[in-house]
Amino acid sequence: MSSDNSKNLPLREIPGGYGVPFFGPIADRYDFFYNQGADEFFRSRKEKYKSSVFRCNMPPGPFIAKNPQVVVLLDSVSFPILFDVSRVEKRDIFEGTYMASTKFTGGYRVLSFLDPSEPKHATIKGLFIQTLAKLHDRFLPLFSSISDDMFAQIEDEVGKTGESNYNDINDVKSFEFLFRLYCNDVKPSDTKLGTGAAKSITTWLLPQIAPVTSFGLSWLPGFIEDLLMHTFPIPFFLVKSQYNKMYDAFINNLGPLLDDAEKAGLKRDEACHNFIFFVCFNSYAAFKFFLPELMKYIGSAGEDLHRKLAEEIRAAVELEGGKITVNALNNMPLTESAIWEALRIEPPIRYQYAKAKEDITIQSHDASYLIKKGETIFGFQPFATKDPNVFENPDTYIPDRFVGEGKKLIEYVYWSNGRGTDIPTANDKQCLGRNMIILLSRLHLAEFFLRYDTFTVEVSKYLFSSIIKFKSLTKASSST
Repeated sequence: MSSDNSKNLPLREIPGGYGVPFFGPIADRYDFFYNQGADEFFRSRKEKYKSSVFRCNMPPGPFIAKNPQVVVLLDSVSFPILFDVSRVEKRDIFEGTYMASTKFTGGYRVLSFLDPSEPKHATIKGLFIQTLAKLHDRFLPLFSSISDDMFAQIEDEVGKTGESNYNDINDVKSFEFLFRLYCNDVKPSDTKLGTGAAKSITTWLLPQIAPVTSFGLSWLPGFIEDLLMHTFPIPFFLVKSQYNKMYDAFINNLGPLLDDAEKAGLKRDEACHNFIFFVCFNSYAAFKFFLPELMKYIGSAGEDLHRKLAEEIRAAVELEGGKITVNALNNMPLTESAIWEALRIEPPIRYQYAKAKEDITIQSHDASYLIKKGETIFGFQPFATKDPNVFENPDTYIPDRFVGEGKKLIEYVYWSNGRGTDIPTANDKQCLGRNMIILLSRLHLAEFFLRYDTFTVEVSKYLFSSIIKFKSLTKASSST
């Protein structure tokens, strides 16, 4: 049995429980989705048990999940056990206590579902690391080109109708960037995906995440949503035609990347399905859900922050001769901090799962707990990254939180399935898109504030994401 009991904190029995078999998981599911919502579900149990570590059931429960019973971690001290692949296993647990049919991924268990102990894990992740290094020089020019089109469209819509739906445009442009990046600069509209590419990807995504997601449709009674979305798996045949279009588009345009995969010992077909999941699930979903949250927080923070960001961005670009370079982006500490703060409050990945390979003693801030071999461990990231023992005013968006000495706190922003300061390797489960998301989020804000001094947004909620509508854009009074 391994131990983290470095502070000799008292060993406490893990509080909580799972209720009556079959019915207990359903009761917890209704609380999680309908009666309380995720945040209150965890907050109320944390208060009830007076512990940030406790037992409960996680959705979806009967008929989909073989075992919904988990040990919940809600604090910044216990949470990192989920990253230690020497002591926890990540096999088939990417989506939680259930796993969608491999029909959604061409019959293969793709990288996200592999444990680092499996030989193919290092092969596939190593291929992706090599690919990102090979394509790195294309990130900035391609993203900047697409940003030109994106902001021109937003500006045109605001001018004509008084508002522009950021999410719709971001979906299309984010996928266009990713597809062109990996597929030899071919536009998705020039493939079988056509102009509805982003909608096809979303259609394929939804059945896979539906069992662990509330769609929040106020007009639909909870028990109807529960029956349709959380009681039985959604069959693949409903999205088969969309996936076939995705596969056709990628297999015909990945070209040299599939050659690299063959050299690494992978079949082209298996490599293609892995690239589809990596691009469309891991990467596109992050852009789809995180960039609107970022613009929500930046927009809602007001003109003072906008002015400071614009001044910093324009000064850094001016030092580079008026060009946005990697060096310019690295000289924008407030811009980077504002992004990390949005990732802290609204991480694009909210849940982390693992299974204990052995008996493990973990610690919270005030006690030690024994997790038995084979038990499923669950971490709710928004609580861990808003731990009041680490972050002052944890529920408040403070854009300069990570500037100067505050940069040390990045370690505790766990959004990428690792510490904020960790670098992904072929032998861990940290998100490969970590560096790309940070880099391109900085570029996104740089492109924006080179064009505009300030802006206003209207924020609403639809399904499980924030909907951002630009209501006004004030063009830059001076430009570099």
